[in-house]
Amino acid sequence: MIKRLIKKEIIRQKKVINLIPSENYVSKNVLAALGSPLTNKYAEGRSHRRYYFGNEVVDRLEDEVKRLVYEVFKISPKKYGVNVQSYSGSIANLASYVGSVGIGGRILAMSLEHGGHLTHGHDVSMTGKLFKFKHYGVGRDGLIDYNEVARSACDFKPQLIVCGATAYPRKLDFKKFRKIANSVGALLMADISHIAGLVVVRVHPSPFSYADIITTTTQKTLRGPRGAIIISKLQVSGDRGQVINLTDQIDKTVFPGLQGGPQMHTIAAIGVCLEEALRPNFKKYAKQIVANAKELATELKRLGFKIITGGTDNHLMLMDVTPLGLTGKQAGERLERAGIIVNKNMIPYDTRKPWDPSGIRLGTPAVTTQCMKEKEMVKIARKIKKILLK
Repeated sequence: MIKRLIKKEIIRQKKVINLIPSENYVSKNVLAALGSPLTNKYAEGRSHRRYYFGNEVVDRLEDEVKRLVYEVFKISPKKYGVNVQSYSGSIANLASYVGSVGIGGRILAMSLEHGGHLTHGHDVSMTGKLFKFKHYGVGRDGLIDYNEVARSACDFKPQLIVCGATAYPRKLDFKKFRKIANSVGALLMADISHIAGLVVVRVHPSPFSYADIITTTTQKTLRGPRGAIIISKLQVSGDRGQVINLTDQIDKTVFPGLQGGPQMHTIAAIGVCLEEALRPNFKKYAKQIVANAKELATELKRLGFKIITGGTDNHLMLMDVTPLGLTGKQAGERLERAGIIVNKNMIPYDTRKPWDPSGIRLGTPAVTTQCMKEKEMVKIARKIKKILLK
């Protein structure tokens, strides 16, 4: 039965137009690593410091994947530490919070309703229960007001500021966030889960000159397996001016604090996707993601749809479907029946609830992997119009 269901899912993926920004199609080599006998190996602990024996090969494997992180993101092992063991982006973010400010610490982050992520301190997430969060959002124009962020930071005095989003279609100004963090003596964390592949080739500005902690998932624009990477400065100044080994604290939070042995097959698959990200064609791919997103947003807007902020700088866009007399749920269901997959999503200042919001979120990583370009984006936009306006 399970085998038949897997085959059905393979068929489904091949038949649909996938516009979910957080999904992608991995290569055969990534799949091979993910389904390899590495899944048989239990390797609690850091490489060369395991609690089990028989780790000669997986130690070298984890070391190589870390080395690839340094190479792909063009950062120095003298300044940054790398952890590739987190099972997911949620674990990576939670470990970063605990390792940097501790449970109960004060954190300023983007609200889910305005484009942030559940793990940026939403009430239903454990992050919202374990830490003291204050949230910033966007203005009526859909853009981050950095002056408002600065005022919130001044009032709240956070120990950590999180920049990064899951539904924000514009570039993030990491330099401005760093200036705000410095003004209140806070650490800065950049969650680049959605834009990591764009950062690699500098299609989006890099946070590495500014952030103390960088987290990312690997399955989105990086086109890898469902996993995560934490990159953190080896040394930062604490509240009392003392030097803190931030990487060591985060590593200890990942294991043994939050999870057991790492999934070595996933770590290997992350390594494969990083090797692929070093190839010249990956830069073309990442640039095409953005070009496709811009074209799709432009055509949808030309066809009369309401695009939040009027367009996009990255791989995704938000569309308000209420002018069509639809909810996000209704629009998503109608599109799915016609073979186009999106996700329902709240828009800034939404008056509806998350399970049936006013908008849908669309993105281009997956269709770009399928070699689609601008002309296909125009066709997709027109098909969306035909489906939603029928």
